[in-house]
Amino acid sequence: MTDSPADAATAQAVARVEHELGRLFARIRVGWREAAATVHPDLQPLGYQVLTSIASGKATSAGAIIERLQTDKSAVSRHVRQLEELGLVESVPDPDDRRARVLVATDLAQERIAIARERYEGRLGENLRSWTEGDLDRFVEMLGSLGR
Repeated sequence: MTDSPADAATAQAVARVEHELGRLFARIRVGWREAAATVHPDLQPLGYQVLTSIASGKATSAGAIIERLQTDKSAVSRHVRQLEELGLVESVPDPDDRRARVLVATDLAQERIAIARERYEGRLGENLRSWTEGDLDRFVEMLGSLGR
């Protein structure tokens, strides 16, 4: 059975999307590497992701970080320990359950993350500012549908 011209065109379009997503992911990885180095020269990209997850308040326990980043416990433990040693994260009593502890980003971490984000978001923003608000909304919607 032969593919129709429409099927072939769709396959080519999908291949182009995959190619462009690969290029985008490569740029994102470079951005994470640069952001990590901005925060601290010894920080790895995954450590930067762990730190920003903690700083955002979206992941304040090892379990939440593992779930959010889809990585293993030993990697998260290693990076949290490094972040604590660098003075970027501290473990404090959970305000809702004093028996538990949560991870919080220090003021130093917040300052360095802000610098790293300013650099990265400045470059990204330059590219996206030429898009209309409708284009941006549609792009967000389409990206969200890929993750479902």
